[in-house]
Amino acid sequence: MKKLIFIAFTIVLFLGCKKEAPAEPTAPTATDEPAAEQPAEFADAKYTEIGKKHMAALASGDVDGWMADYADNAKYYWNGGDSLVGKAAIDKFWRDRRANVIETLSYKNDIWFPIKINKPQQMEAPGVWLMSWYEVTAKYKGGSSMTQWMHILYHFDENDKIDQVSHFVDRVPVQAALPKKK
Repeated sequence: MKKLIFIAFTIVLFLGCKKEAPAEPTAPTATDEPAAEQPAEFADAKYTEIGKKHMAALASGDVDGWMADYADNAKYYWNGGDSLVGKAAIDKFWRDRRANVIETLSYKNDIWFPIKINKPQQMEAPGVWLMSWYEVTAKYKGGSSMTQWMHILYHFDENDKIDQVSHFVDRVPVQAALPKKK
């Protein structure tokens, strides 16, 4: 008898806990609310192509081609606190750098990630950002060279021009490779 009660109890418990099959999804109706906007989403892959073209121009010494991607009011920041404000200042710095300091530049192992920030979480600006990581080798006039990983964040304005750059670089290997001033 105890065995029968135990078996009956087990069956009732088993049947009572049996999960229902999930309901079939229904098609959205006109009264359904739209999905909430995500804080961030993948951006168009065209921004990766802009970034690759941008860096290839600088590597080849085509400063005009490199500058074509910048907005007139662009800002260029380095992680050490230095900055350039305005397309003219960025152009002057990099034109001088490519003509008088850097002999060759090459990039490899590049990684690109375009993202659109819809709702800033902290201090980042809304809009399209392109994150890039790559290994750069710079050979300087005078024969020294350095290789290191760098990280650059590009922000694009509504015209798909770069209006902000944040460039993360270790300045120690750069300074060590630069020709010594006499």
